[in-house]
Amino acid sequence: MSVPQLVVHRDKELMAEAAAARLITRIVDAQAARGSASVVLTGGRNGNGLLAALRAAPARDAIDWGRLDLWWGDERFLPEGDPERNVTQAREALLDSVPLDPARVHAMPASDGPYGSDVEAAAAAYAAQLASAVVPGDHHGVPTFDVLMLGVGPDTHVASLFPELPAVRETERTVVGVHGAPKPPPVRISLTLPAIRAAKEVWLLAAGADKAKAAAIALSGAGEIQAPAAGARGQARTLWLLDAAAASELPRELYPQTSA
Repeated sequence: MSVPQLVVHRDKELMAEAAAARLITRIVDAQAARGSASVVLTGGRNGNGLLAALRAAPARDAIDWGRLDLWWGDERFLPEGDPERNVTQAREALLDSVPLDPARVHAMPASDGPYGSDVEAAAAAYAAQLASAVVPGDHHGVPTFDVLMLGVGPDTHVASLFPELPAVRETERTVVGVHGAPKPPPVRISLTLPAIRAAKEVWLLAAGADKAKAAAIALSGAGEIQAPAAGARGQARTLWLLDAAAASELPRELYPQTSA
């Protein structure tokens, strides 16, 4: 696993714009090298802020949107179209504004879908969908995502892997149903740490003073069971993208020498 790298931006707006530009470059490079690219999206204010910045970026047209696979790191197990679902928010922020191939937009199942209220069956179905996209050279039963993005919660959770809950301890499955999440809604679907760690690059997004303590804990040697963000690592790169407020409690030895 890669060692975390940090980039600190002046504020959340600049962080979103810079992250969007970085993502465009990464997607274009992957498409040039392999013909397609795969990205795992995250929700929340930072994930959606990045998508909105990407929609507004003139360079977005450099992406061949029809050759991009989109996956999700987690989802709120709510009915299709619910405004709290990550996919609903992503469509509003970006997806409905670009010419994606609908067959390559892999949303997690909704609670009114074919699996009804059975979140475990819905999670297993998403795991099967991931497995069906595996090609030679992939590992852990999931595609080797080019970029997997995660928001970091104030309690250090990433995706829907919350401290000490069973989902963060999962080592075999790639997707799990989450019960009893400490923030609403309590029932969710989430990638597991093994699936997250199959990505080439993992980007962790944190902006705002309410994320400062979580960033400091996760980057100061905490265990992944107590601080799930500490266990989110990419194969080739682990990148923490922070604004100054979220970086304000980092130990000085961790603070990057160059920031934007």
